[in-house]
Amino acid sequence: MLTIDPIELGNPKAHHYLLGAVGPRPICFASTIDSKGNRNLAPFSFFNVFSSNPPVAIFSPARSGRTGKQKDTYNNVKQVSEVVINLVNYNMVEQMSLSSSPYQPNVDEFIKSGFTPIASETIRPYRVKESPVQMECDVFNIMELGENGGAGNLIMCKIKKIHIQDDILDNNNMIDQHKIDLVSRMGGNWYCRSDKNSMFEITKPITTCGIGFDNIPNEILNSSILSGNDLGKLGGIEQLPNETEVNEYKLTDLSELFIEYEDNQKQLELVLHQKAKSMLNEDLLEEAWKTLLAFNN
Repeated sequence: MLTIDPIELGNPKAHHYLLGAVGPRPICFASTIDSKGNRNLAPFSFFNVFSSNPPVAIFSPARSGRTGKQKDTYNNVKQVSEVVINLVNYNMVEQMSLSSSPYQPNVDEFIKSGFTPIASETIRPYRVKESPVQMECDVFNIMELGENGGAGNLIMCKIKKIHIQDDILDNNNMIDQHKIDLVSRMGGNWYCRSDKNSMFEITKPITTCGIGFDNIPNEILNSSILSGNDLGKLGGIEQLPNETEVNEYKLTDLSELFIEYEDNQKQLELVLHQKAKSMLNEDLLEEAWKTLLAFNN
């Protein structure tokens, strides 16, 4: 395993390791203005929401790693403490990338990247019409993390108003994760697209407590078939099936396997673990447990 000290390594290598390891990162496409009303657009991937009550987002326009200079976005919010955080989907990612070119402060990235500016309702910076979600924000704090190249500046924003395009909403007026088609940043020149091929669901244990790894029998924990993710699913069950339920399942659903491998118990165990793994892939948690427990019943 490679072990590094990021301080000792220094920029830009530490920067590349951090961005290559921490991802995908959501993109804050920040719209700001300076005191003269000049517009600016720039994307930042040091970004997330950190509170819903109050609604707070934080992003970080870091100092240039080459020159140590502050970004125009940072200079603008110091002058006018307002920003629109526009979210980025796949349809606009190339234009967004173009806007990140090192244009001079008086150059309007709306024009350079071909985006459509629309007036905000509560603040002065303009929204990006093409963005699926646009958040009007007041900047309430700026925390400078250093004076050297690569040092971040935490721009803390209170979200005042959120605008959401109708075509990404579901029947309940909630954001449909398949329709929004967000993109995020990886390391180097790489991006990630959040479409149906890359997304999956895991039911969050908000009100339930699973039995955990410590209550999974050793012969299952040490399975050569089941992965850590499989064991994580198994550990999420609240209560194991009882002996009667397991025996009934064994007689009705597994009887043919037990007959086929009656003289080869080692192979039977492997087949049952493989069957349970397939069931877990279909989220058939209780059936998977009955299959696994049937071997020793």
